[in-house]
Amino acid sequence: MAGRTARLVLLAGAAALASGSQGDREPVYRDCVHRCEERNCSGGALRHFRSRQPIYMSLAGWTCQDDCKYECMWVTVGLYLKEGHKVPQFHGKVSLNAWFWSTVFHTKDTDLTEKMDYFCASTVILHSVYLCCVSSGRRGRTVGLQHPAVVSAFRALLLLMLTAHVSYLSLVRFDYGYNLAANVAIGLVNVVWWLAWCLRNQHRLPHVRKCMVVVLLLQGLSLLELLDFPPFFWVLDAHAIWHISTIPVHVLFFSFLKDDSLYLLKESETKFKLD
Repeated sequence: MAGRTARLVLLAGAAALASGSQGDREPVYRDCVHRCEERNCSGGALRHFRSRQPIYMSLAGWTCQDDCKYECMWVTVGLYLKEGHKVPQFHGKVSLNAWFWSTVFHTKDTDLTEKMDYFCASTVILHSVYLCCVSSGRRGRTVGLQHPAVVSAFRALLLLMLTAHVSYLSLVRFDYGYNLAANVAIGLVNVVWWLAWCLRNQHRLPHVRKCMVVVLLLQGLSLLELLDFPPFFWVLDAHAIWHISTIPVHVLFFSFLKDDSLYLLKESETKFKLD
């Protein structure tokens, strides 16, 4: 136990310099997983594991190795708490994610589902920037479709940025720190751009205030992704609470989109009558 305590203290002291998840690099955790896999993930023990595994976990691709990682996570958490340390993060990733691949990734964490979750999240943010810039209407958002050359150049730039981002993470190094910094940076551009449009049009278009509330709420809720904390009741961590909290926000955003679409339709009808 003394050896384990010493390793925990050393790890806690180095945590500020670490990148990625602290818990799954902990020697106690790694040793536990190694011993668990040797004991339970081969021969008769593996057949026993598969025979008692619930069907829904089997369909989700939950393996004996996954089970060992899960059990050893709680063993390591118990040691941290016993020694008075903060609960470490395990397999932690920060992502602002597209719903489908987010669901797939949270059902089964693999290299492929993780990358799809991250890349789709980046695509969503860049697409939001694109929409803010070029949405149609007489005055458009900021550029509008009445300047096709500008729109095409801006679209090409965003696609180039996405291609470079995905290529680096896929072919060079899957760097969680870089991915976080890149998404936060483009997210801030997205927020500032949408807020500027909202402020400029809030008096002319009352429904724009809904969009402003959505942008501010999403930006505030994103702190749950950045400021991680141990899960409440060991179930609801910051990431789960972020997912739950964004549901009503998207309902409000849909209301804004409906009002804005009706306004644009009315504007188009008026222009058609004048012509």
